[in-house]
Amino acid sequence: MESSRKELSGKPRILIVDDDSAVQVSLALLLKQSGFDTVCCDDPRQALEQLARQPADLVLQDMNFSLRTSGEEGLQLLADIKQLQPALPVLLMTAWGSIALAVKGVQAGAANFFTKPWDNAQLMELIRTTLDTAAPAPAGCPTRAALDAQFDFSGIVGEHPRLLKVLATVGQVAATRAPVLILGESGCGKELIADALHRNSPRAAQAIVKINMGAITPSLFESEMFGHVRGAFTDARTDRKGHIASAHEGTLFLDEIGELNRSDQVKLLRVLQDQTYQAVGASRTERADIRVVSATNRELAELVAAGEFREDLFYRLNLITIRLPPLRERRSDIPLLARHIIGQVSASYGLGPATIAPAALEWLSAQPWPGNIRQLKQTLERTLLLVGKSELKQADFIATEQHEHGGGPGGQRLGVDGMTLEQVERHMIAKALEQHQGNISRVAKALGLSRTALYRRLERHGLGGGVAPEAAHEARP
Repeated sequence: MESSRKELSGKPRILIVDDDSAVQVSLALLLKQSGFDTVCCDDPRQALEQLARQPADLVLQDMNFSLRTSGEEGLQLLADIKQLQPALPVLLMTAWGSIALAVKGVQAGAANFFTKPWDNAQLMELIRTTLDTAAPAPAGCPTRAALDAQFDFSGIVGEHPRLLKVLATVGQVAATRAPVLILGESGCGKELIADALHRNSPRAAQAIVKINMGAITPSLFESEMFGHVRGAFTDARTDRKGHIASAHEGTLFLDEIGELNRSDQVKLLRVLQDQTYQAVGASRTERADIRVVSATNRELAELVAAGEFREDLFYRLNLITIRLPPLRERRSDIPLLARHIIGQVSASYGLGPATIAPAALEWLSAQPWPGNIRQLKQTLERTLLLVGKSELKQADFIATEQHEHGGGPGGQRLGVDGMTLEQVERHMIAKALEQHQGNISRVAKALGLSRTALYRRLERHGLGGGVAPEAAHEARP
């Protein structure tokens, strides 16, 4: 009967597994308001029984089901779910101090994780994205090792399932000349994907020509793109080869394509339609054998709807669309990225080998990173240079952040001189979290706060946004 109701409603069905009734009620209400059907379970046994009776489209699963659990119950439940329904996506719920456990869960097959207390809008975005990308994978879906054995993805770090889907698509289309549109937030690695497309294509021996479309002024567009001949205009003393000619038999990467104005969109469209162009001042038409890859952090479809981007050009560019996940949606890759980046930075500055403490990796994994990989790299580079240690700890990152915002004159200053009251409070909470390994009860006791008051301060200061498993009922969605 339940199955019949689901078929009639057509709504995705989400299973919530948490031993805290308050968490169940909060999530069920949020999901119901967003148009989802939900079923709640208290423990792993009930969850597996429910899935055996009726499949779900998504599982939201806690990692802890007893006061002193190490998370093994959560990992075992995840393994059992994957055995029962291998393609069923699972989102893990975790406290800030248990992020390493959640990362382990993602490595074991979970789609992603989120921390308690959660942000409603961000959680719904994560749920919808997970459902959208949760089409059953074909048998033998490639691992990162399998992809690396077949293609050259050097420079791209990560093993998250969403990244692997992107890399599999890159490998599949690289050998063609199909135009590719790469969508993603600033700093998430769109240029690396363009490089991988070129490097794994038959055009790899030729150049990949990269152009920031937002940096070309309209008056210079034709000269920059198509080149010019001597005497075509004032100061044109010699012939100049344009970007399109330079990319002949190679790849043309049009970064920030969403910034191109409409008049120049027409000129670019002509090149894509007939693969020909004419240099400024020239009388002869040249042929352009180019593969076009474009990228933008804007939604081109929305620009088309608003009349800001030509629909015909849009369809010429996006025969294949690749969406890169932001860093917050592939958190399990953050430790891998951090270690990779810190090694690169150390080598580039001629410094000795540097490492990052496990607690600091947890702290980095919990941050929102609105600037994505670019922001992570800047944070690591700045901290390494200012602190000057061979092992970076959580306190080093917090102190550097305070220094950046005027909290003190030196990156190693860990006192309160020069700090505002807000900065002192944030610093003390962060130190207590590190000292007590994220145990909220102990941190609250050490600071003389109630757990509820501590949650409010964690949220205000952006310190991970997590709560300890034993206090999850106080988390506010």
